[in-house]
Amino acid sequence: ALSLTTRLLHSLLVLLVMSFVVYGLMGLMPGDPIDLMIAGDPRLTPEDAARLKALYGLDQPWVERWLRWLGQFARGELGYSRLYARPVAEAMAPALLNSAVLMLSAMTLSLSIAIPLGIAASLRPGSPLDRLVNLLAFASVSVPVFWLGLMLIVVFAVSLGWLPAGGVETVGGGGGLADRLRHMALPVSALALAGIGQAARHMRAAMINEAGSDYIRTARAKGCGPARVVLGHQLRNALLPITTIVALEFGGLFSGALITETVFAWPGMGRLIYEAVMGNDFNLALSGLLLATAMTLAGSILADIAYQRLDPRIGRP
Repeated sequence: ALSLTTRLLHSLLVLLVMSFVVYGLMGLMPGDPIDLMIAGDPRLTPEDAARLKALYGLDQPWVERWLRWLGQFARGELGYSRLYARPVAEAMAPALLNSAVLMLSAMTLSLSIAIPLGIAASLRPGSPLDRLVNLLAFASVSVPVFWLGLMLIVVFAVSLGWLPAGGVETVGGGGGLADRLRHMALPVSALALAGIGQAARHMRAAMINEAGSDYIRTARAKGCGPARVVLGHQLRNALLPITTIVALEFGGLFSGALITETVFAWPGMGRLIYEAVMGNDFNLALSGLLLATAMTLAGSILADIAYQRLDPRIGRP
């Protein structure tokens, strides 16, 4: 409990530092919302601009503005999105749902293929199956995800016409479940194929490393069958690297994948944060980036808990 409390305190400190750094970087970008308003409406006079900056506190030092924004954020007041002309929470909600569904589907598909491949390759190191899995793994890691996405569009959307190339407005929108699954097929496949290689290689290496452990030899000496040794004993400890991968991807569930979402026109958090940064939408950009940081830290804490469940020796004094 003490270790978990310490991790939570460290995570809060990281979030605090992250908010300070991001707010400072956003403040260094040329122009501010009032300057952009002046550029879009020449009828605004310098006196109007000065009054607006005083109203929103933009005439104060950015450290004081950061402290004021931090206090509002701590109270759950995320502010108003200038780009979308609505509260930040309302602007983020559909994108969060879209990214979570997309990334979770891709992660599930990737692991459901990578784990059996890694196990099969580890049972016969150096065999044709092992070499094939290694080749597929290296190809998966080496191919850029944007190129893979474009090739999937060319083949399945343009040439064959089986699947749509673009995304949908919202996951909960019209069209029915079948239509939403058709729109998700290509982006989920691109993300899953890009992640299979890393997970399969880690799974194979962990399984081979555990195969020479004393507890595996003991289980075999006690008469355990091959399936029970592999699935009941060896697999549990070999899942630790996969747990790390899942923990690192946890933040991506809520921050999206900018390149994939751009290629497939998927309205997720990646595109939303990018548009907010490029449009100087301070409130939306800060909230999105801090949410991604918080979820990544939460994934790390959950991974520590999972480690102790999988291997009780971890965390012992």
